Amino acid sequence: MSQSQRILVTGGSGFIGSALVWALNQRGQENIVITDRLTSDEKWKNLVALKYADYMDAEDLIDAVAYEPETLGKFDYIYHLGANSATTERDAQHLMKNNFEYTKVLAHWALETGARFVYASSAATYGDGEYGMDDRLENLHALRPLNMYGYSKHLFDLYAKRAGIADKMVGLKYFNVYGPNENHKGDMRSVVNKAFDQIRSEGKVQLFKSHRPDYKDGEQMRDFLYVKDAVNMTIHLAETPTAGGLYNLGSGEAHTWLELTNSIFAALNLKPNIEFVDMPEHLQAKYQYYTCADIMKLRASGYDDKVTLLGYAVADYVNNYLVPNKLLGD
Repeated sequence: MSQSQRILVTGGSGFIGSALVWALNQRGQENIVITDRLTSDEKWKNLVALKYADYMDAEDLIDAVAYEPETLGKFDYIYHLGANSATTERDAQHLMKNNFEYTKVLAHWALETGARFVYASSAATYGDGEYGMDDRLENLHALRPLNMYGYSKHLFDLYAKRAGIADKMVGLKYFNVYGPNENHKGDMRSVVNKAFDQIRSEGKVQLFKSHRPDYKDGEQMRDFLYVKDAVNMTIHLAETPTAGGLYNLGSGEAHTWLELTNSIFAALNLKPNIEFVDMPEHLQAKYQYYTCADIMKLRASGYDDKVTLLGYAVADYVNNYLVPNKLLGD
């Protein structure tokens, strides 16, 4: 990627978006326009240490694309990471407009202007995993997301395939990403972030009990991916011209909540102290008990970097960011 190329990052003050800008900065890229919706939370802090050319509000961007696209100029890469990512969001109208319609508009604009379009889908599109978690699945319509967030993401994946544009762009199915710059996410923060706060305030971590007999308490499994790996994978796929369609971004391994939590205590040199609590009733039918990314397609694209081992990634996050209360770039 040439340093003279112009880059747009939507959701650029968010968790993965700001980490992506940080990673681009590490590669000497600063000709970056960030868009987002800055409200009363403190995700603006994620921007402070970053280097970028301009900022514009997300609504101003979509209006400009619709009515005055010439004012935006040309972008070489468009990373569309802006979305409402709350898996508990119940306002379906908002999610359809914000996650589906907005993505459609930006995708067609990117194709019309020759920009490389990379957008965030989600592992939530796989639902309970009945059809596996293979990004090479041809029958996308068979998938059954468990929440409206997952469905809003799934809907664009279906649209892109039906419209014949899926292979002209890259869709990223992020699995359980965790790491610096997620402090603003509230209840949607990773367990690592929330567990650190619980340990600091109460000396223990609360995990949900299992409500399925085939999984013991704490042995529900997730594919946990460190955000530094996630953005490296994202940039690789953007810069690989032959890459197209959907890609799983995960570690390729499933770990239990107990393994993750024990890694947090180990990073703090503390003895594990875990309490199991009942899962809220409204979450029980929408809870994924097992996720694991099949990353063969990512590897086949030429991505050969090793994925950071869980214990090392958690230790880096805890000791270099959470304990000193730092963000990427500080």
